[in-house]
Amino acid sequence: MLNRVILMGRITQELELKTTASGISVTSFSIAVDRNYVKQGEQRQTDFINIVCWRQQAEFVCRYFGKGSMIAIEGQLQSRTYQAKDGTNRYVTEVVADNVSFTGERREQNNNGYGNNNGYNNNNGYGNYNQAPQQSYNQAPVQQQQPASYSNGTSSDFEEMPLDDDLPF
Repeated sequence: MLNRVILMGRITQELELKTTASGISVTSFSIAVDRNYVKQGEQRQTDFINIVCWRQQAEFVCRYFGKGSMIAIEGQLQSRTYQAKDGTNRYVTEVVADNVSFTGERREQNNNGYGNNNGYNNNNGYGNYNQAPQQSYNQAPVQQQQPASYSNGTSSDFEEMPLDDDLPF
């Protein structure tokens, strides 16, 4: 059997990190995903997909994303039934996220309504994570210094990536 879903869209609401009675982090939200085709004379249609993230994924999403943020999600489609407070049975279909990623979308410095990204926009949406230094073949290898310990640093701990027109690819 195969049950894989890959989506990219914008978060439609403010995120809230919740904790279950057993102490597990969870967040649920929906994303707006545009359809690939447009019927002639009509506007592009958008689907609103329900997403659930558990544990570290939930903490990651709530920390680095906000309403309006573009997000990429890989997960499994799941359906369930529950009884609402008014006694009616409800049927829900949602994507349970296995992997959540940034999309590479650049952020404006003034944070144009993309939620609380906690410093994500200070590096313009890109980080230079553990990239080896550039060297030519005529030079001796450069010894890269490893940090003594890894911690939750700030965006100023990373080098800024060059603009798109400066990239070699």
